[in-house]
Amino acid sequence: MSYARPELLAEPQWLEEHTDDSQVRIIDCATLEAYRRAHIPGAVHLPVHYYIKEQGDREGGAGMFVMPPDEFATLMSSLGVDADTTVVTYDDNNSLVAARLWWVLNYYGHSKVKVLNGGWHRWLTEEHPVTFHATRPEERTFTSNTVSTLHASAEDLLAVHDSPTCTVLDVRSDGEWEGSNWRGNKRGGHVPGAHHLEWTSLIERKDTRRFLPSENMKSLLEKAGVLPEAQTITYCQGGIRAAHTAFVLTLLGFEDVRVYDGSMYEWANREDTPLIT
Repeated sequence: MSYARPELLAEPQWLEEHTDDSQVRIIDCATLEAYRRAHIPGAVHLPVHYYIKEQGDREGGAGMFVMPPDEFATLMSSLGVDADTTVVTYDDNNSLVAARLWWVLNYYGHSKVKVLNGGWHRWLTEEHPVTFHATRPEERTFTSNTVSTLHASAEDLLAVHDSPTCTVLDVRSDGEWEGSNWRGNKRGGHVPGAHHLEWTSLIERKDTRRFLPSENMKSLLEKAGVLPEAQTITYCQGGIRAAHTAFVLTLLGFEDVRVYDGSMYEWANREDTPLIT
């Protein structure tokens, strides 16, 4: 598949060989019910789904969705992750939440992260071992070191959304992009100058749910007007889908990729941010 950054992916066979490796922490990003039903041997469950602020903390739609650094450090420490740990993330939803965790870990300075290619669907399809026994890791010490260049604020987006030096990529559904689905926001539509490619376009439709081959993804992105030479800012409704596409772009070798974490939850609920349909 010739990805520029193949080390960002874990293939199932490699992971099966490392389930007992003390320096590898497998994190299941599905719901607790799904984890209790069955999961990859050695995997720990992510107890805070989406690892974002509680709804009540998002005052007026403003600010970032990601956990504050001290809270995230506490969470990762409790899951047995430290600076020497290689984290492998997976989920049962096209790697959506797994890629979000990849982004958050990188945002807080931990780049030793892989996403399981195909996630839970491929693991099951290829008949790798599963268990219902929970893993309880020994606590380690995780330190958050924020990498601010991986994030874009609303003010950053306001400054560059119509600039030829930056590509703004909307990864939401067609309805959200066109403005027929407001998702509960005060306004609908998309950022002027943005390009559109729904995040699910980059995943196989068959049961293995792998990321598409490199050339297929590059072709889709090129048709959408997204090229590696420019800085790229991704956005969605709340930063989750945007992080998934940021992972794909990084996998393909894009070097300047930022996630607008507040996304439409912030942008469409402010009065000073332009939207078009």
